[in-house]
Amino acid sequence: MILKVYTSFLLLFLVNSVWTRTVRQVYDDLGLDHWSHYTSECPQECFCPPSFPNALYCDNKGLKEIPPIPARIWYLYLQNNQIETLSEKPFANATHLRWINLNKNKITNSGIESGVLSKLKRLLYLFLEDNELEEVPAPLPVGLEQLRLARNKISRIPEGVFSHLENLTMLDLHQNSLLDSALQSDTFQGLSNLMQLNIAKNSLKKMPLSIPANTLQLFLDNNSIEVIPENYFSAIPKVTFLRLNYNKLSDDGIPPNGFNVSSILDLQLSHNQLTKIPPINAHLEHLHLDHNKIKNVNGTQICPVSIALEEDYGHYGNMPRLRYLRLDGNEIQPPIPLDIMICFRLLQAVVI
Repeated sequence: MILKVYTSFLLLFLVNSVWTRTVRQVYDDLGLDHWSHYTSECPQECFCPPSFPNALYCDNKGLKEIPPIPARIWYLYLQNNQIETLSEKPFANATHLRWINLNKNKITNSGIESGVLSKLKRLLYLFLEDNELEEVPAPLPVGLEQLRLARNKISRIPEGVFSHLENLTMLDLHQNSLLDSALQSDTFQGLSNLMQLNIAKNSLKKMPLSIPANTLQLFLDNNSIEVIPENYFSAIPKVTFLRLNYNKLSDDGIPPNGFNVSSILDLQLSHNQLTKIPPINAHLEHLHLDHNKIKNVNGTQICPVSIALEEDYGHYGNMPRLRYLRLDGNEIQPPIPLDIMICFRLLQAVVI
C-alpha cells in the first residue's frame, strides 16, 4: 500500500515537473512582455495551450461567430459549434493559417463571404464536413492539400473550382447529393496530384468522367452504378484501391477484362448483383465479393495464370498474389475448391 501511494506520488510529481518545465520553457522563450501579449490576445471563448502556441482551440463552445484569430495561429479548431457564416474580419491577421477544422457547424454557401477562403494563401487543410453546403465553395486557396466536404448537401460543383488546385492530394465528397450531371469531363481538371477521391454515398448511376490520372484510391461505394465502361481504368493507370461496394453491378455491366488491371491491389465489389467472379489480375491482393449472387467458384476459370504452369512459378515470378478472398453472403457451399488453393498459393484468408 505504501509502495502504491509512493509510486502514484512519484508519477504525479514527474507529470507536474514536466508540465511546469514546459510552461516555464515557453514562458522563458517568449519573454515577459511577449507572454503577456500572448495570453491577452487569446479569444475568451477559446483555449490557447502554452505548449502549443500555434494552435487555437474553439471547438464545442456553442459559437455562432468566429472570434478574431491571432496572427501566430497555424492550426484552428472550430468544429462542433453553431457557426453559420465565414467573413474576412476574423481572419484579418491570420495570414499563417495552415489548418482549419469547421466540421459540424451550420455553414451555407450564402454565408461564405466572397473571396474569404482564397485569401488564406498558406492554408493546406480545410475541413467543412457536416455543414449545410449545397455546392463546393469557391474560390479556394491554391495551396490546398486536403479538402473534406463529406456529409453536406452538395449537388453542384462550380466550373473550374478545382482548376488551380494542383497541390490537392485528397478530395472527400462522400455522402452528398451528386448526380451524374454534376460530374462533367472537366470537373476534376487541374487536380494533377490528386491521390484519393471519395465520391461514395451519392446518387451516381455511371462511373465519373475524367478521374485525375494520378489517383491511387477511388471510393464509389453506395451509389447506383450499373456499368463499367470498356478500358475505363486505362485513364487512371495508378489506381490501387478501388471500392464499388453497394452498387448495382451485374455480370453484363462489366467488360471481359474490366478489372484485369495490374495496378489494382485491393478490389471491393461487395453487395452487388454478380453471379460469377470477374477476371482479375495476378497482382491483385485483396478481393471482396461478399453478398452477391455467386453460386459456385471455379478456380481454373478465375486463375489469372494457367494452373498447368504451376511448376513454372519459380520463387515468386508470376504467381498470383491474392492473399484475402471474401465470398460470404453468396450461394456458395464449402468446402473451398482445391483448384483455388492450387492457383492462389499466397492466400492467407478465405471467407465463405
